[in-house]
Amino acid sequence: MSRVGIYGGTFDPIHNGHLHLIRQLIERKIIDHLILVPAGRPLLRDNEPKANGPDRRTMCQLALSTLPDEIASQVEVSPIEILREGPSYAIDTVEAVRATYPNDEIFLIMGADAYSKIDQWHRAKELHTMVSIICVDRPGFASHGIDLAALDVSSTAIRAGLSTELPEEVAAFMRENRLYDN
Repeated sequence: MSRVGIYGGTFDPIHNGHLHLIRQLIERKIIDHLILVPAGRPLLRDNEPKANGPDRRTMCQLALSTLPDEIASQVEVSPIEILREGPSYAIDTVEAVRATYPNDEIFLIMGADAYSKIDQWHRAKELHTMVSIICVDRPGFASHGIDLAALDVSSTAIRAGLSTELPEEVAAFMRENRLYDN
């Protein structure tokens, strides 16, 4: 039985903090296989993602290409939520992953900020019965989970031009496609 992690997020854009978390999950053998899922239409966010789904997926793929092969080989980017019509519900993604990995243990990975809103998620009680949740402590948020020495970086700061904590491949894609106008 493998431990399959689902790491969803807006990834608008993906940054070094996300990559650090991915490395920690794989290097510490917390999970065996990680599915990175850029959100389609997240409902519990104040604003829609700035970059479209295909661009966020591409940035995720570019970022993963910068990881060492022994880590990157255990990670995939899934477009399941970007391709889904309508709102993005984690439970729908979990059900799809469970169908693909029926004999494996499924983990839902999230930061303390997302975890603080989990009771508002669609079919939250059912979700808790289907997966084990790995809540990762994040700077500036109440501690709810494991400490993976998360970096203090956010996509919001990157979009605002206040941080450059992202792989050069992602930064180049952002410049070439005039994402975020910074």
